[in-house]
Amino acid sequence: MFDLNKGGNRLRRPKVGLALGSGGARGFAHLGVIKVLKDEGIPIDMIAGSSMGAMVGCFYGAGLDIDRLYKLSKAFKRKYYLDFTVPKMGFIAGKRVKELIRIFTHGKQIQELDIPIAVVATDLVSGEKVVFKDGPAADAVRASIAIPGIFTPEKLNGRLLIDGGVVDRIPVSVVKEMEADIVIAVDVSHVNTNSEITSIFDVIMQSIDIMQMELVTNREVASDIMLRPRVESYSSRAFTNIDEIIAIGEEEAKKQIVKIKQVIEQWKEPQSP
Repeated sequence: MFDLNKGGNRLRRPKVGLALGSGGARGFAHLGVIKVLKDEGIPIDMIAGSSMGAMVGCFYGAGLDIDRLYKLSKAFKRKYYLDFTVPKMGFIAGKRVKELIRIFTHGKQIQELDIPIAVVATDLVSGEKVVFKDGPAADAVRASIAIPGIFTPEKLNGRLLIDGGVVDRIPVSVVKEMEADIVIAVDVSHVNTNSEITSIFDVIMQSIDIMQMELVTNREVASDIMLRPRVESYSSRAFTNIDEIIAIGEEEAKKQIVKIKQVIEQWKEPQSP
């Protein structure tokens, strides 16, 4: 077990925050990262998530233990959440997936979750980043996962909201605003240069990944640790091979665990002037 007091006396230990990025089904790699951090005694004091990162963050914050989350992820099949609609603003209505999220988060408000959680969405009209820290978790997550062109936008609080990954794929700045001392970011959405583009879904997902490439470089500089589970060869929409995706998340966290511990050990509380 990692000793948080190692490195000398401190007035307090650093607060550790996770920035969980978007990436569709590849986002289940976040579960592998969370498991390894917990196993190694690394605290998770807060989470900010975009799209699938928001969903995983809220599931974890709802108090579901990691073993149950693993089982839940394997049961997360497309047939349980697909509700196709006339494609006016999207192919999938999203009512079924919102109900699933409500069940798995026990109908909780975001502010009722076990740790502070921030859910990132995008205002389709203004282009602004919208961050939810309170209100129904299911509503906020449904907005955050609304991949443009695939899910219909979510109407919430007078806004028309879509996928948080459009404006902030890895919400490092949001975790910092939540007053995290150390930010561990997880990027699960890389451009697959060998991808077979066969449907409009593939076109949309690949286009979003390409548009976000430059922005992610800035997120890496801003975070203390950037984890990059290599899951780009897996479909972001198929929700298959979940075991393998989770295992890759675990592997990446294990590779970086020494560095994570060093960053925590070397942290020094900022001195008041």
